[in-house]
Amino acid sequence: MDKKQLWISAGIILNAQQDKVFITQRAAKAHKGGFWEFAGGKVELNETAEQAVIRELHEEVGIEVTELEHFLSLAHDYPEKSLKFDFYLITAFTGEAYGKEGQPGKWVSIEALAPSDFPEANGAVLDKLQQRVMQNVNFS
Repeated sequence: MDKKQLWISAGIILNAQQDKVFITQRAAKAHKGGFWEFAGGKVELNETAEQAVIRELHEEVGIEVTELEHFLSLAHDYPEKSLKFDFYLITAFTGEAYGKEGQPGKWVSIEALAPSDFPEANGAVLDKLQQRVMQNVNFS
């Protein structure tokens, strides 16, 4: 039986100095529950990945995205599901990021992001983010 592939769009929300990101914790009952993640969700029918991340970040963390850029696309197969991701750097927004759906959320320095705190699919994203910081490259 073929696994259905889900298309997920997620936002890497950067602070003004672009040295910290806002992450949220997955609900215990969710797939990969208890792990931290970049907020986002499923791309709906007739929606682009960019439209989805803007909508999801408003719904999940209460911000209005004003500037974003595509960061990375990847696919990851878990035993129980197949996922396709589009990650966006959120370089400007209005509002204050918080766990709007009651989920824990926090600002963390990019250097402190640990792969063991995230679902496996996030490994490449964390690597690329940390490489950019080590190279002292401005995101914008």
